[in-house]
Amino acid sequence: MEELLGYIQFVLAPQVVTGLVIGIAVILMALGLTIIFGLLDVINMAHGSFYALGAFLLIALLGAGLNFWICLILVPLIVIPAGLVTERLLIQQVFHSRDRHTLTLLLTFGLSLIIEDLFKIIFGPDPHRPPTPIAGGTELFGMFLPNYRIFLIVFGSALIAALSYFLFRSDFGARIRAAAHDRDMAASLGVQVKSVYSWTFALGLAVAATSGVLLSPIYGVYPAMGHGFIFLAFAVVIIGGLGSIKGAVIAGLLCTQVFALASLVVSPVWADVLVFVVMVLVLLFRPQGLFGSLGHG
Repeated sequence: MEELLGYIQFVLAPQVVTGLVIGIAVILMALGLTIIFGLLDVINMAHGSFYALGAFLLIALLGAGLNFWICLILVPLIVIPAGLVTERLLIQQVFHSRDRHTLTLLLTFGLSLIIEDLFKIIFGPDPHRPPTPIAGGTELFGMFLPNYRIFLIVFGSALIAALSYFLFRSDFGARIRAAAHDRDMAASLGVQVKSVYSWTFALGLAVAATSGVLLSPIYGVYPAMGHGFIFLAFAVVIIGGLGSIKGAVIAGLLCTQVFALASLVVSPVWADVLVFVVMVLVLLFRPQGLFGSLGHG
């Protein structure tokens, strides 16, 4: 009995916490993806690159002498204009095309390759690791938890709640959901649909960049860092239901716990596979995902 309690306390519980930390970051990325897909019907393959952009902006701003907390505020504010320019110069050019899905997928995939190469040219191929902004740890229920991971869970959860409140309680959130439900009707009621599209796309990228900032002190910063997270985020969006905020949150927690706990008994490579097994099973029995669309929450 003591061995079982020790295993739960010192092995199982820390993995659950690790899964929760990863889950918060993946949920933030998945929320950006599901907002963009739910409204614009655009599959953004460059989403992971903007996650990495947030991390590299952190490295650049820290190098300029700013502290982590100022960077946490500045990075999404910098990424929002970049998102507006990307949407207006690239996405809008092919948005009304008959082959919109294929063209936007190829366009954003090409953009991701360009951004990754720019990271290599500017910052080099070697990984960077910013210092942890909150040192030390706290003993909780017999576990020693790093203080920064506790902060990440609390701050990330608050950010997810704030984003959900913004989407479902604010005036602009109502415009986003109206445009997602019926763009022609929304336009007839005075909603500036094109502007809503641009700002929503930029918001989704800013959320991904914020996730990159938060995870940088834990996993480091390198040019290809967005690859693994983007595929996991896509799996979360598909399992939760395309366009569903609630689905992205629940599926994100489910998938990252599957990954964290499976890593105890199998190689992390196979833990990745198990996440996609969950996705396939969900699609077999519920092709629309676990929950509804963005317009229904």
